Amino acid sequence: MNRIVSVILVGALTMTGAAFANAPESNRAVTNVQLVSSDGAAEAESSGIVEMVMGAEDAPITLIEYASFTCPHCASFQENVFGELKANYIDTGKVKFIFRDVYFDRFGLWASMVARCDGPERFFGIADLLLSKQDEWSRAGDPVAIADALRKTGRLAGIEDAQLQACLRDEDKAKALIKWYQTNAGADDISSTPTLIVNGTKHSNMSYEDLKKILDAELEG
Repeated sequence: MNRIVSVILVGALTMTGAAFANAPESNRAVTNVQLVSSDGAAEAESSGIVEMVMGAEDAPITLIEYASFTCPHCASFQENVFGELKANYIDTGKVKFIFRDVYFDRFGLWASMVARCDGPERFFGIADLLLSKQDEWSRAGDPVAIADALRKTGRLAGIEDAQLQACLRDEDKAKALIKWYQTNAGADDISSTPTLIVNGTKHSNMSYEDLKKILDAELEG
């Protein structure tokens, strides 16, 4: 956890270099994020940042996934585990699912800002698109190319260019998201992704079969 936070603090989220300096104003994303508040929860709330929740509020199991949009294991979890988890546990009222972003790098932050760009109702659909196309946008090239690829992905999700621009250049929200991430990940001692917390107990990445055993054991009580 300390390693991740220190990377962010020393400016891993800062877009630098001639490529960005020469980019048109319309192609720019958040360029420099400074941490200014010691109260991550308050800052997040004041910036309109909310938990991304799917499933019944009164479900007997609460499952939190800590994930990064640039993490290949998270993309694999989305592809190979989440579909069955949703169909068999979330949609049936057994699991309340919470997705919490982790920022290993600036590109994960930008992807989060795109996923959150059109409100909570559309977050999970856009997040699924970003994770399924992770190889395309995360390897697009330099930071400007990656920001442009993220915009293209956002447009595929039906978000207008002007709205995407506003989201990607919202420095106040970027600061709040980082602080929100630090507060949550620090409290739960998150050092890798995906990390799953099932009714308060932390687990590493796993297959659907292994997750099913844990969930069924919780339901049997």
